[in-house]
Amino acid sequence: MKELTKAEEQVMQYVWRLEKAFLKDIVDAFPEPRPAYTTISTVVRVLVKKEFLQYDTFGKIRQYSPTISKEAYFKGHIKDVIGNFFSGSVSTFALSFTEGEDMNLTELEKMKRMIEEKIERLRENGN
Repeated sequence: MKELTKAEEQVMQYVWRLEKAFLKDIVDAFPEPRPAYTTISTVVRVLVKKEFLQYDTFGKIRQYSPTISKEAYFKGHIKDVIGNFFSGSVSTFALSFTEGEDMNLTELEKMKRMIEEKIERLRENGN
């Protein structure tokens, strides 16, 4: 999967939220001080070229929409991270979160419940 730069990802965050947007809508979604209209226009053109955005034309203006969902991009990006940094091991990736000092007992218990629920669903489906 193609990777987004920080600027591209920032624009995509707004387009994902808006679902369909004209360039003016994307610019207006940014907080003050907004990047220049031409800067965002350039990033949008790159996103079209990378096939993250598509557009419909209405006269001389274009309405943009994402070609990939935020969730699909995130899953693909995480797969790349797991492959590149954790030798493809999802369990090692998950374990890395427990090693940090950022997770407290409540968060670990929540993660444990989510894993147990996923295990139960897989058992019910015969996987």
